[in-house]
This record gives sequence, structure tokens and C-alpha cells, in this order.
Amino acid sequence: MLGPVEVWDGDRRLQLGGPKPRALLAALLLQAGQVVSVDRLVDLIWGECAPGTARGQIQTYVSALRQKLGDRTASIETRPPGYLFRLGDNVLDAQLFEQYVAEGRQAARAERYQDAAGALRAAEAQWRGPALGGIGEVLYVDAARLAELRLSVLEERIDAELILGRQAELVAELTSLVAAHPTRERLRGQLMTTLYRLGRAPEALASYDEGRQSLAEGLGIDPGPHLRALHQAILLDDTTVLGVAPAGPRPPAPAPVQIQVVPAQLPAEVPAFVGRAGLVAGLTPLLTAKHSAPPVLVISGKGGVGKSAAAVHLGHRVTENYPDGQLFADLRGTTSTPATTAEVLSRFLRALDVPYNAQPESPQDQADLYRSLLARRRVLVVLDDARDEQQIRPLLPGGAGCAVLITSRRRLAGLAFAQLTSLDVLGTESALELLGSVVGAERVAAEPAAALEIVRLCGLLPLAVRTAGARLVTRRHWTLAAMAERLADERVRLDELAAGDVAVRASVGLSYRSLDPQAQQAFRRLGLLGTPDFAGWVVAPLLDVPLRDAEDVLERLLDAQLVDSAAVDATGQLRYRLHELLRVFAAECAQAHDTAAERESALSRVLGSWLWLIAETGSRAPSGELELAEFTDSAYPVDARVARLLLADPAAWLEAEGPALIVAVARAARLDLDVAVCELATALSFAHLFVANRLGDWRAALDAALDAARRAGNQQGEARLLAGLSQIHFSMDRFEQAREHQTAALAMFRQTGDLRGEAVVLTGLGYTCRESCLLREGLDHLARSVEAFERLGDDLGLGAAARAAAAIHLELGDYEDAWQQLDRAMAAYSRSGSRRGQALTLRTRSTVHRALGDYAPAAELAARALEMLREVGEPLMIAYAIQAVAKVEIRRGHPAATLPSLVEALEVCRSRSDRYGEALMLRTIGEVHLAEGQLDLAEAHLDQAMAISEEIRTPLPAARAARDLSAVLAARGDTDAAETVLKAALEVFTRHGARESKELSTH
Repeated sequence: MLGPVEVWDGDRRLQLGGPKPRALLAALLLQAGQVVSVDRLVDLIWGECAPGTARGQIQTYVSALRQKLGDRTASIETRPPGYLFRLGDNVLDAQLFEQYVAEGRQAARAERYQDAAGALRAAEAQWRGPALGGIGEVLYVDAARLAELRLSVLEERIDAELILGRQAELVAELTSLVAAHPTRERLRGQLMTTLYRLGRAPEALASYDEGRQSLAEGLGIDPGPHLRALHQAILLDDTTVLGVAPAGPRPPAPAPVQIQVVPAQLPAEVPAFVGRAGLVAGLTPLLTAKHSAPPVLVISGKGGVGKSAAAVHLGHRVTENYPDGQLFADLRGTTSTPATTAEVLSRFLRALDVPYNAQPESPQDQADLYRSLLARRRVLVVLDDARDEQQIRPLLPGGAGCAVLITSRRRLAGLAFAQLTSLDVLGTESALELLGSVVGAERVAAEPAAALEIVRLCGLLPLAVRTAGARLVTRRHWTLAAMAERLADERVRLDELAAGDVAVRASVGLSYRSLDPQAQQAFRRLGLLGTPDFAGWVVAPLLDVPLRDAEDVLERLLDAQLVDSAAVDATGQLRYRLHELLRVFAAECAQAHDTAAERESALSRVLGSWLWLIAETGSRAPSGELELAEFTDSAYPVDARVARLLLADPAAWLEAEGPALIVAVARAARLDLDVAVCELATALSFAHLFVANRLGDWRAALDAALDAARRAGNQQGEARLLAGLSQIHFSMDRFEQAREHQTAALAMFRQTGDLRGEAVVLTGLGYTCRESCLLREGLDHLARSVEAFERLGDDLGLGAAARAAAAIHLELGDYEDAWQQLDRAMAAYSRSGSRRGQALTLRTRSTVHRALGDYAPAAELAARALEMLREVGEPLMIAYAIQAVAKVEIRRGHPAATLPSLVEALEVCRSRSDRYGEALMLRTIGEVHLAEGQLDLAEAHLDQAMAISEEIRTPLPAARAARDLSAVLAARGDTDAAETVLKAALEVFTRHGARESKELSTH
């Protein structure tokens, strides 16, 4: 129960079937000794979607469980109105857990802390993963209860060990735990105490600040009284609260450390890794010995032979030799969408602590940075399913301390100096061992001749042996001889268990052909979709059936082991995946059995369902952002239950669905579904919740969509995609590239007569010109867009354009014109119902009042904007509103109080790769320090702000930072340097006609 729900007989794990039998078993175990009604079991397992046969299925599951359990120390009794599970002593890990917990707590009460810590550690050792693993989404209340109990026991054990003075042993564990549970105050208090006792009080105080920020952002609350008291005690060095003072003379407080996560990306090992002892013995020394150049090992072989399993197994064996981490990438070489160099390098650089915004743009520069980072590190790089040498070469590190493991269906002989190993099928004894690990060693021992015949007919291919074994597991009434007899038919065997790639296809075909027609169709279309994982509801649009029917089909695919459950995403949806080889096979089947029209229709419906969800997000809570998508014929409504769940938190849904959306758009583009692809890609490009976190990956998919539009001669789609690309470049602070795409899109919209598209792009050009300080040009674009939106009656567009125009008038010091445009924007946003747009307009109004010296209304409007944006719940815009509030308070003479919130706003901008916002926050923090007389801190922050503004080519923000820097120099008495810096800033203001040119020239 404390991990995957499993039953073990000695050292053998019993096969329980799919999630539903295991959920039933868990429900009975959770109430062992009590009667659980059939109705309750039906509700737990199916909820509101129970089929008419649910009660009968419960009986079937119970019967199967009884047969598997036999007459061991547990039994299931029929007791109206349901069933009762009788459980012996110490046969359930939860029982042992509770027993050790009771012992530990009793010892703690008796102040026997050594015994308490030992017993509680023994309790923790019963856990093998998340409680009720694999079915926790069904029994989520119980799973959450057990998880909470686990954490509480862990905290009690740490308390005991702190009393024993083991803080040096606990600090690493507590650091990891607090990172995983940032809002759990007891753990954070234990970490703070531990750090203090180790003489690291500054780090303890920093941990408190991090906890306060996490509580505020995650829960909207302040730290509790215990944590506040602990914080105060550390500040005052009060050992009456802290319990034990630091032992010995206190060392100097070390500088705050930055914790760097060491990448450990290797997947979990495949169960029952057998028959590769020679391979492991031969390759392990190559990975553990010292070399003058990084060893490159290539494991090649036909599909299904176990290349990936061997590489992962080897990787886990040598992790101690690579203390700086292990990087892993699935290169998808056997798919129609192999991983690109840029995609893999971007992932690796992120794992090596290089954020998106700091990564070079070109793949060559990315490769150079990647090799530089690995030059003096010991890192193992595992590249799975490589397509060819060209895909591999940019990913090879140059540092002698690194090593590379590659798997491929090709030998990759073109890789110079690589150690090539060809992986063949298993030996007979190993294949029998593998079969026994799947079906049970006792069944193999009972029919040795039949078992030998099965592995022989499977060609000793691991995937084929596993597939045959899986059939036997799901059909306990079959004998091994019966299975061997089925495989003996050459007409079937040649199709199902041939050699090479055909072997994989045929072995998967054995399970595929056992499905009913509807499940076969679902399997084919999931392969056609090509996503790395998927939510269960996606099967409904793929098949064009109601959600309940789709869920039943998905259950049949799970039972056939053609689909695996992956994990529960942030929206609470269970996600699924097809193994890569199964996905390839399924796509081939779709190509062979479905017409082109059927394939296109299925994919278009899925893309349309995502489009519909995005449309619903916008209609329920208008963002105030410009959107180009038209949700017309392509939109495909999603089941109401799913829509409620997903749209409750659109940001979480887009985060969970992001990888699938990107792959699906790219795949559909390659199939020339230009209309559906263009509509979805355009909608996503203008969905700020989606684009903000996936800029690099999404740009590649958008390029594929653009190619599809051009191949089809779809000028309308091409124009929209160009506008989408401009939006991405704008979000990445690449304003010159944004203008290039906007200009191209504008010409195409005019050519096709799309007035709204033209208005949207003109507005985008206005925003881009403002950031690039082309203020008069920006006003010209915005004047035309305002006129177009008024003609169209488009209030959201009108609000965005008018607000942008107001911002430029403010830059120019044209305050009357700014007020006029702000009135127009507020009226338009009010008519459209966009709270976000209204809030942003209030923020701009506040800025105008501030520029005019009207600080009271400026403060009131900024506070109202901040309150509204917090209601909307968009962190980045909240950060900008915090900055507006702070600027007013600085002008009113209250700078110090604004500093904590400005630091939080700075971190928000950095976490979202918003370089413009980062520079703005840094400059404002610099102004706070300047007002407080902290000249060194002011200079440091202003220098950073100016450097970023110059890097992203925004002259006015850079000049404003320089103006403030001149005030720092003047305060130091360096009047000559101050005048020089101020003169340079004034030249920039004058050149661009900014309001500061008038303000400074009068001083």
C-alpha cells in the first residue's frame, strides 16, 4: 500500500491485473475487518461513469483476487451488502509502518530518543513510493491521508535526531525536503534550527525569507507563530527558544550558498533485466576508467532487442563515477519527428542551470556553451534511439571526465573513435528467465518443454517474449502448451514473431489483433497523434464518441497493455502514454487501415478540441490581450465534465498539455492539415499563459506550421502564423525580429483583405515600436488600429490599442492625449468584461498621475490595479503592478517599505524570462537604495538594469537607469562623472522625444 499496490508471495510478486482490480483490493485493505458495500466499491472505482455491468465486474475482480491470494494469511469473505477482507498480522506494509510509528512515539514520550529515531526510520523504510501508487487518483483521499502521515512521521524522526545532536547529518536531507515541500512550516523550522546549530545563522534567516515568499505566493498567508518566533530567536541569538546553542566557538558566517541541482535524468530500470552479463562486464570498465578523451559507446540492434534497457542499466551501475550528474534524452530516431539538436541542447542546458533567456539562439552556439559547461565536469550523457550520426555529433561533450552512451537501430559507424556494440537476441536460458519473471517461475517450471517452445518461437527477442508472457498473465486459464500451440501456426507466427523490425511489429500485432474494432481504431489514432503522452479525454475526439465510451475503450487498451498510465498532471487528470515502439506500430496501422480523410478528420477533431478549450478560456475570463484566432468550424466541444476540470486552472492545463500540443501541431503540420494547424497554432501563440513558459520549443512547432501553410498556399494562415511568431519574439524581448514578422504579416493581411488581422498586427507594431523607442511611428500604427477596431466593434482590440497609444503619449509627455486614450481603453475593456485589461489601464493611469506629480491619485490607482490583478491571478502582471505602487511610494518618501515586494517582483520576472521586466524591477530597486542613501547597492542594481536594457536594445529604459546612476554619482560628490552620465542620458531622451528631455532641460 505504501507505494505501488502489490501483493508479494515470498520474493515473487503476484500479477493483479489492471488498475481496477488493484483499486478494489486497496479499498478492501483500507477497511480490513469491516464490510465494504458493493455500491461503495462501484462509486470508488467508476464514480459517476459506472457501466451497467459494474456490479458484475466487481464480482469478477473479487473472484480473481481470491484465486490469486489462495488460502494465505488473507482472505476475502462475502458479507452482505458487500465484502470483508480478513488480514493476518504483519502482512501489510501499512501495518508494519503503524507498528514502528507506535514504538517510536512511545520511545519519544519516554525520552529514549535513540530508540525513537531508529523505530521511526524503520517506519519510513516501509515506503516504496507515493501511497497507493497507480490507483491513488481513485482513492485520492486515502492516498493524501497516508502521504500526510508519512511526512508527519518523518518530522517526528527529525525532531528526535535533532535532540540527539545529529544536525550535521540532517542538513542535506532537510534542504531537499524543504525544497520539495516549501510551504511545510515544521520542516522549514527544523532546517532553520539545524543551520543555526551548525553556526550558519545567515542561511537559516535566508531560509525563513524563502519560506515566507513561498507561503505568500502559494497560499496567500504569512508564516505561523512558531516559525516567526524561531526567526526572531535566531535574530536575537535566543537559545531558550532554539533549545541548543551552537557548540564551540562560532565560525564566521559563510556567504549564502546557491543550491545547484545535480541532473539525474536516467529513467527507472526495466524490471527483470536478464541475459546481458557479458555486455555489462565488457562495457562497465570503459565507463569507469580514466580517459584522455570522453568514451563514446554505441549500443545498436534491431527493434525490441533491449538497447534502451541495457543503456539505462549500465548508466545506473556507474552513477558514482559521474558525480556531476547524468543527462538523458530520447532522440525519437524511429519517429517521423526526431528530436532536433536545438531541442536536446536546450533541455540539457536547462538541466545544467542555464535558463531559457540566457541560452544562445543558434544551435552551434548552444553546442559550444554545452561543451564549455561539461569541460571540467564528470557527467554521463545517455542518448536513446538515435537517428544517425548527424543527430549525435553536436551532443558529444569534449571533457575527458564525461562519457556518452548511445542506442540506435543503426550501428553509427560514422562516429569516429566510438566503441560499437551490437546487441543480439537473448540466450535460451535468459529468455526462459525473462518469461518466468513475467508469468511466474512456477508456471515455467511446471511446463518446461512448452516454455522452451514459446521462447524459441519468439525468436528469443526480449519484446516478443515479454508480449507472449503478458498474454499468459492476462489469461490465467491458458496453459503454456496452449500458448505454444498458437504460436506454432506458421501462418500466424511469420506475421507475429519475425526477425528485425518486423519482430517488434509482429509481437505488438499479437495484442493489437486481440482488441475489438473500436479499440483497434483508438490505438491506431493514438499512434497517429504522436504525442509523448496524452490525457484520457483526448480519445473522445479521436474517435468522435462520447467521453464515457472513450474511457471504456481506454480501459480495454490498458488491459491489453498497449497503453500505460503515466502520472496525474497538475489538473488532476491521469495521463497515459504509448511506448515508442507501440506508437510507431500504431501509426503504421493507421496508415494501412484508415483512409486519408479518416486520419485527417481524427487529428483535426483533437486539434479542434484544444482550440475550443482555448476559446472557452478567453470567453470566460477575457485577458485583454489581442488574439487572432477565430473559433469557428474547427472548434470541437469538449465534454462538460472535462471542461470544468481543465478550465478551473487554465495555466495548469496548458502547462500539463504543453508537450503534447507542441508535438501534435508539428505532426499535423507535416501531414499538411494546414487549416486546423494554423488556427490552433495562432491561438496558442497569442495565449500568454502558454507561450510564456515554452518559447523555444514552441517556436520550432510554429515554423513547421508555417511551412504547411506555405505548401498549401494558405495566405491567411501564413499571415496569422507570422503574427504568432512576432508575438513569440516580442515575449522573448527580441524586438527587431518581432518587427520583421509583423511587417511581413501586415502586408499579407492587407493583401487578403483581413481588416481585423491588420488591426491586430498594427497594434503589435505599436507595442514593438514603443519598446524600440520608435515612438512617433508607433503612434501612427496605433491610430490606424484604433480606427479599425472601432469599425469592427471589437472592444478587446480597441482597449489594447488605445492603452498602447496612451503609453506612448505618456513617453512623449503628451498627457492630454494620454488621458483621452486611457478613457477610450477603460470604456472598451469595461464593455468587454476584461478585468485584466481594466487593471492594466488603471496602472497606466497611475503612471500618468505620477509623471504629473499627482501622487495621491497615483497611489490609489496603482493599489486598485494591484488588487484587481491579484484577483485575476497572473503573477507577471502583478509584478508590474507592484512596481507601479513602489514608484509612487518612492516619490512620496516611503521607499524602504517597498523593497521586499520589489524583490519578489524581480524573481517573478526572472522566473518567466522577462528581461524587460527584470531591468525595470532592478532599476526601481536601485531607486529605493538611492533614496535610502545606500549608494553602493543603488549603483549595483542600476548597472544591472542598464546592462539588460542595452542588451535587449531598449534605449529609454537604459537612459532612465543612467539618469538615476548620475544621481548616485552626484551624491558621492563626483559631479563631473555625474554630469557626463546625465548628459548622455539627456541625448537619448532628446533623440527620441521622450518627456524626460523637457524635464531635465529645465533643471
